[in-house]
Amino acid sequence: MERQSDMSLPAGKRLGHFEILEAIGAGGMGQIYKARDTRLGRDVAIKILPPELASHPGFQERFGREARIISSLNHPHICILHDIGQEEGLDYLVMEYLQGESLAARLERGPLPPGELLGLAVQVADALDSAHRAGLVHRDLKPGNIMVTPSGAKLLDFGVAKSTAAGGVASELTSSLTLTSPLTAQGAILGTFQYMAPELFEGREADARSDIFAFGAVLHQMATGQHAFEGTTQALVIASILKDTPRRLAEMAPGLPWGLQRLIDSCLVKDPEQRRQSVHDLKLELQALAEDTASGRLDAGAATDTAGALPGATVTGAVPLMGATPKAGRGGPWFATTLLLAAALA
Repeated sequence: MERQSDMSLPAGKRLGHFEILEAIGAGGMGQIYKARDTRLGRDVAIKILPPELASHPGFQERFGREARIISSLNHPHICILHDIGQEEGLDYLVMEYLQGESLAARLERGPLPPGELLGLAVQVADALDSAHRAGLVHRDLKPGNIMVTPSGAKLLDFGVAKSTAAGGVASELTSSLTLTSPLTAQGAILGTFQYMAPELFEGREADARSDIFAFGAVLHQMATGQHAFEGTTQALVIASILKDTPRRLAEMAPGLPWGLQRLIDSCLVKDPEQRRQSVHDLKLELQALAEDTASGRLDAGAATDTAGALPGATVTGAVPLMGATPKAGRGGPWFATTLLLAAALA
């Protein structure tokens, strides 16, 4: 069937029993519309594959894979897939319609307060952990793919995702890109530069650790309101990712738990072999920080930087604050240094 040449769909247009209401945005692989399910009487989001890309077999496969990936996940913080179809030559996904705003839009107003930051971070980590346990790598984790809704965070847009399960096969397009140019396809960026792990720029295969790097970059932005890696051109952004260490949270957002800095550091290690290996461990540490924050166990007297702790360790007890001044008589790096100096002079 001949495909429509005009990507824009007018209000009132029907795709099966779905009635288009308005355009609401664009994802990594298509235009998104708010629509009405006339059978069940509910609002839904419909994502349509761009006609100019639909003729490419690799893009077709990726679009179909997104449907299979989303439908295989059942998680409160992952966007639900209701249906898939084709009408008048248009391939489309029918997903739950979410009230709220993207995390990217929220961050335009500045960094998140600690309680909100940690609450959303736990939910995103839990969703990502569920995907990883199902053998799926998202590969495009960024604030624009996280919705902040009244019920919490929702992880969106698995259009760039890849199955790592036994027998899972990436699309023809993705497979060929892995061997030559893993970043682009007909000029389209696979993933977003500022959240991409260093190994992806070296032509290496994405895995769960690549998502963990992206998650660390997202956490840094949630805490500070600024990108972890910046540059005025794509080349400078890539150079920053490959060689720079982001500014410390204490310089940009004092008052956050020290444990958050250590956690972000473990995500943003350049070498994937030395990086945090499991998002499940990240979730547990974030839960501990969130619980201590909510309970008020933020002891300014225990202002100890935990950056030297083992990556898999969980911080317990009072949560030290960045920028806090230690109380007299309490331990910490300053106290330890005093003891060492005293011993040296004795």
